[in-house]
Amino acid sequence: MEDITLKQLERLQEEIAIPQILPDFQKTTEFYDSEYFNTHLIYDGDDLGVTYGIEGIRIRFWAPLAQSVNLLLYQNAEDQKPVFVYPMKKDVSGTYFFNVPALADGLFYLLEVDHEGELTYTPGPYVTSAGINGDKGYLLDLKTTDPDGFREHSAPELKDPVDAIIYEVHVRDMTIHEASGAEHKGKYLGFAEEDTRNHKGHTTGLSHLKELGVTHVQLLPIFDYNCLDESKENESYNWGYDPLNYNVPEGSYSTDPRNPRKRITELKKLIMGIHKNGMGVIMDVVYNHTSDNLCSNFHKSVPLYYHRSRDGVFTDASACGNETASERPMMRKFMIESLIHWVKEYKIDGFRFDLMGIHDTETMLLIEKALRKIKPDIILYGEGWTGGDSALAEEKRLMKRNIGEAPGIGAFNDDFRDGIKGHVFFNERGGFVSGGGLTESVKFGIAGSVYHPEINYSDIMYTDFPWAVRPGQSINYVAAHDNLTLYDKLLASNHGESEETIKNISKLADAIVLTSQGVPFIHAGSEFLRTKFGDHNSYRSPDSINALNWNMKSRNIDVFNYYKGLIALRKEFPAFRMHTEEEIKKNLIFYTRFKQAPLKLNKENIVTYLLKDPVNGRTFLVAFNGGFENQDITLPKASWDVLVDKYHAGILPLWSTMEENITLKAHSALVMVTEDTLDL
Repeated sequence: MEDITLKQLERLQEEIAIPQILPDFQKTTEFYDSEYFNTHLIYDGDDLGVTYGIEGIRIRFWAPLAQSVNLLLYQNAEDQKPVFVYPMKKDVSGTYFFNVPALADGLFYLLEVDHEGELTYTPGPYVTSAGINGDKGYLLDLKTTDPDGFREHSAPELKDPVDAIIYEVHVRDMTIHEASGAEHKGKYLGFAEEDTRNHKGHTTGLSHLKELGVTHVQLLPIFDYNCLDESKENESYNWGYDPLNYNVPEGSYSTDPRNPRKRITELKKLIMGIHKNGMGVIMDVVYNHTSDNLCSNFHKSVPLYYHRSRDGVFTDASACGNETASERPMMRKFMIESLIHWVKEYKIDGFRFDLMGIHDTETMLLIEKALRKIKPDIILYGEGWTGGDSALAEEKRLMKRNIGEAPGIGAFNDDFRDGIKGHVFFNERGGFVSGGGLTESVKFGIAGSVYHPEINYSDIMYTDFPWAVRPGQSINYVAAHDNLTLYDKLLASNHGESEETIKNISKLADAIVLTSQGVPFIHAGSEFLRTKFGDHNSYRSPDSINALNWNMKSRNIDVFNYYKGLIALRKEFPAFRMHTEEEIKKNLIFYTRFKQAPLKLNKENIVTYLLKDPVNGRTFLVAFNGGFENQDITLPKASWDVLVDKYHAGILPLWSTMEENITLKAHSALVMVTEDTLDL
């Protein structure tokens, strides 16, 4: 980049008449994409926001179109009048800076930004500590917020994404129910409590996750979101997909949201507690849109820059009113540096990208590269779709169809999800587990979404080709926070069936997920038949709908134990966690290719395959019956140990057989293993 002095920059700005184009939406956004702007006004330093150093506190703020910026310091978060006002100094590449004496530590701040006489007030996009409701930033050295042992502790290592078993949960949902046994219900600290139990003595919260055996906890948004009034305890609820301050923890989960330090320290205690119990932490991030358009910290800083538009109007691929422009250099820079902040400061182990299909592929690849330099085993995945039309061409965005361009990033497998349980948006439309067929979509997920010669891709629900190049890219699931819980969906699509039948169908659905190639993902509470009473979009529903009811664990302890056994099976045997497409093609054989004897069954609601363990040579037979009738199947001749049947699952034999025929019960899974040599 050609060096340019501030005086030269001011002269150039006068020549292109920035004051005249600022009120014009389309001309302003065109200016942002101009060669001049991207040559002279893109800041490449690493000190945006607040930096603590030997000489004091430095604040640097990027506002290239601002006429001036003032730093306002406040004694308290809710004060209206500042105690100090400092004009910030105009500096290189559109930035302003000011060095604050160290004595200012502990004061709140805002930046007063003057655009053509229009004043906006913001803590800036890079704020890392904030007061109640995130309205003002807070001067705080984050090094002083670590709990004892936080810097020294480490997270469990993840050798390959397929070794992960992800559990998605909302912080408040985890312990807010009266049966959770937690002291700090609904809070970071409540989630971090160990050995909590319900009235029947069964584990809850963090100890429940450890007992279940999952490897990673995916937390719904824990950044500072906009829609809750943190000053009003228990007044309202939200999932948090409306970002306010991306680099600040949400205050409603703190025991004292008025104390900026506490929310940070308490979140770190939760993360350390999860790590010490043998699990990693995945953060759900929402860079694809902001909670407001013109009132966002982005817009207050650099009007219109951070969002996409078309013909002078914000585009809305998020279905939330706007979409961010990840392809613009400073939005790209913000995303990368924000994610680095969470990894370095909070020891986050992975990220789930909300509506990842909005983000451009180049930015996502740069994100992966930057994060793997810091944490080589980081796990990255997201939703490979959008909520509407985008201003950026589809081929430039990391849609599920394009995920092969980013082999180190995964995508949610909606083909598999709906193949198993039925269409996500049509409640009464059932899938494979409800006798609805869709076997090719199920086989597609079983093979980890990579190419397999025995799958008919023209029969896959939403995709006509194997979009994954590695099984670790396929995030396999049947339920998540969106839409109906698994139990509620199966209840709707199997109207009139008994509770026992719904239970069996539910167990079968996640048995398929937990034994398939790829990365299994479990929605919190599925392991004890969680219901939200038919609420398909509970993002702001009360605790009575969203809370995890730990009494249900005791009521359905057999279902919990089944999930626990399936997880142990997956962790014990590498055959269920193959790393490459070649391994899967070589060692996973659907019944149509088996040489010894065809399996006699009704193909419409049955999937059966043989799985050779690439490590120790064992052979597994895995069979699923999604129908309402028992089916007899002919087995390859061998001595078989049954590890999973309709009622139990685990790593120890339930029973053994050398029979040539076996009954595969309705709505059931069967996993058998033999040490005998089979000709595959």
